[in-house]
Amino acid sequence: MEDHQIIELYWARLEQAITETAKKYGRYCYSIAYGILHSNQDSEECVNDTYLRTWDSIPPTRPERFPVFLGKITRNLSLDKCRYNRAEKRGSGQLPLLLEELHDCIPSDNDMEQVVETMALTELLNRFLESLSTDNRKIFMRRYWYFSEIKEIAGDLGMSESKVKMSLLRSRKRLKQLLEQEGVML
Repeated sequence: MEDHQIIELYWARLEQAITETAKKYGRYCYSIAYGILHSNQDSEECVNDTYLRTWDSIPPTRPERFPVFLGKITRNLSLDKCRYNRAEKRGSGQLPLLLEELHDCIPSDNDMEQVVETMALTELLNRFLESLSTDNRKIFMRRYWYFSEIKEIAGDLGMSESKVKMSLLRSRKRLKQLLEQEGVML
């Protein structure tokens, strides 16, 4: 079923919308959640919560790019669950490591969510991503959007882990340089 047809099912308030969403995008949403949470149970819970959040959001929202809309919901729910789990267990995980890697490129941790939401930073990040080669963009997005492990990225893209690490290092340096040139306080 096409995305616009699924969205119309949501607008008509037909439960088939959730079934069709799960059929077409369930694995995609699960992979996002699992990349952040590394737990089958928590990932499945976030995917189910994604369907509920989507049901509550459409209408009034009419997403232009349905997979991006679902991915963002899944990612945000997964990050919330990760924070909850970390606060509950005080354990370490991949999220603190990834934020540490980006520490020099993104403004202060306290304001990070606020700053990322601003239009100016979003535009800069999009411009930065467009400037990367296809492989470097894939590596960067897999690491910092989908929270994939370096070993997994290397295997999927047929590269060595050291090549992936070097690509990430160079990309972070380029991002930092762009942000500094644009006057973003780091």
